[in-house]
Amino acid sequence: MTIKLGVPSKGRLMEKTFDWFGSRGVALAKTGSEREYSGVVEGVEGVELVLLSAGEIPRELAAGRIHLGVTGSDLVREKLANWGARVKEVAPMGFGGADLIIAVPNFWVDVDTLDDLDAAAAAFRRAHGFRLRIATKYHRLVRDFLQANGVADYQLVDSQGATEGTVRNETAEAIADITSTGETLRANGLKILSDGLIHSSQATLFKSRAADWDGDNRDIWRNLEQVLGV
Repeated sequence: MTIKLGVPSKGRLMEKTFDWFGSRGVALAKTGSEREYSGVVEGVEGVELVLLSAGEIPRELAAGRIHLGVTGSDLVREKLANWGARVKEVAPMGFGGADLIIAVPNFWVDVDTLDDLDAAAAAFRRAHGFRLRIATKYHRLVRDFLQANGVADYQLVDSQGATEGTVRNETAEAIADITSTGETLRANGLKILSDGLIHSSQATLFKSRAADWDGDNRDIWRNLEQVLGV
């Protein structure tokens, strides 16, 4: 029996994940060429390394095809409805931090809060005959957040590219996006609403509730849990 650990397959997230496990006595390593997605685990028995894109890991956890996975807390919340019933948050890992926020143009001097945004959205619809557009790739998180805060008369428009540029390009009036420093927002003439923080994301180790945890797998997990100190 083995338990499968899903880890981002490349870039800084992979390197930081390897460092995090390595500092706790579990060595993860990619094998083969840069294009191959295989790896090895040393320092604990019964754990298989599976290299995936960070965006695939929430789905694989929810399906129970991997037992454990490292990905952004924002991706789990965005991609999995009722995420807490499908995965368990085991440990925040202290890297990959970024905030999902709502930002509006700097020249909207009277719009600083979500209440202001709600009023501006109503005025926008009266003036233009269609709803104020908010560009984002985080539809579930943004919709739930705005609904919880009473903001209406908006529409979400999908943005998978440079979301910060959509206002300048006149394809949206506001945005909801991930930021770590805010520099790109400022460069595009945008400001974050004072109460516009939707979620503070970081890389997190998650445990699947759908995976097979019976028998030997339960013992393997208990051992790994002890080694990692989580």
